[in-house]
Amino acid sequence: MFQHTRKTTTLGSALTLAEVIYHATVRDIRKAHGNAFMALIISVMTTVIFVLMFYLVFTFLGLRGAKLRGDFLLYMLSGIFIYLTHIKTVAAVAGADGSTSSMMQHAPMNTVVSICSAALGALYIQVLALLIILFFYHTLINPVEIAQPIPAFGMVLLGWFTGCAVGLLFMAMKPWFPNTANILRTVYTRVNMFASGKLFVANSLPGFMLAMFIWNPLFHIIDQARGFIFINYYPRNTSYEYALIVGCVLLVIGLLAEFYTRQHASSSWSARR
Repeated sequence: MFQHTRKTTTLGSALTLAEVIYHATVRDIRKAHGNAFMALIISVMTTVIFVLMFYLVFTFLGLRGAKLRGDFLLYMLSGIFIYLTHIKTVAAVAGADGSTSSMMQHAPMNTVVSICSAALGALYIQVLALLIILFFYHTLINPVEIAQPIPAFGMVLLGWFTGCAVGLLFMAMKPWFPNTANILRTVYTRVNMFASGKLFVANSLPGFMLAMFIWNPLFHIIDQARGFIFINYYPRNTSYEYALIVGCVLLVIGLLAEFYTRQHASSSWSARR
C-alpha cells in the first residue's frame, strides 16, 4: 500500500544492471580466497603453471618440431590458452547461480547477472594471465612478435564466447539432470584435450583425420588464431565463421532452455545437486 515507485529510464536501468554485474563479477573472482589479491594470484597461477608444464614437457621430450616456423611458446599459447579460456568459461557459466540459488533472494540479482558475472570473471582472469605470461616472456626470454594481434585476440574472445554458449546449455540442463550434466561436461572437457587440436596444426592432418576434428568449433578457433599469430601459416581447412555461427546457435538454444528452466524452477532442486 505504502510503496514508493521511482521512474527509471532505459539508460538508467542499463547502468544499474551494469553496476550489479560488476559487483557480482568481483564477488565471483574473489570467492576463491578472502583476500582479493590472493584470489587473483591463485587464479592466474593456475593458468600460468598449466602453460609452463606443457612447455617444459614438450621441450625436454624434444617434441618442439611444429609444422610451422615461429616462436614455440606462441605456438603453445595459441592452442593451450584458447583451450583453457574455453573450458574455464564453460565451467564458470555451467556453475553459475541458478534461479533457485539463495543469491536470487536479493532484489537486483537475477540469472542474467549471475551468468554474465561468471563469464566476465573467467574472461578477466584468462586475459590477465595471458598478459602476465607474454610480458615476462617478452622481457626476460624472447621478444614477442604477433603478425596480427587484434584478430588473434579476437579468436581468444571467440573461444570465450563459444564457451559461454556451451556452458549455458549445461547450466540449463543441470536442474533437470544434475548427474548427467556433470558427466557430460567432464566428457566434453576431456574430449577437447585432444579434439581441440591445440597440439597440432590442421594443415598437417590428412583428410581422414581432419574429418575427426572439423566438427569442433574450438578446433577452428585455435587453427585460425595460429593463422593470425604466425605470418607464414595460412589455415586452409578451418573458418572462424563456422565457430561464430555454431556459438550463436548454441547461445540461442541455451537462452531458450534457461528461460524454460527458470519458468519451472522449484526450490527442491537445490537438494539434488
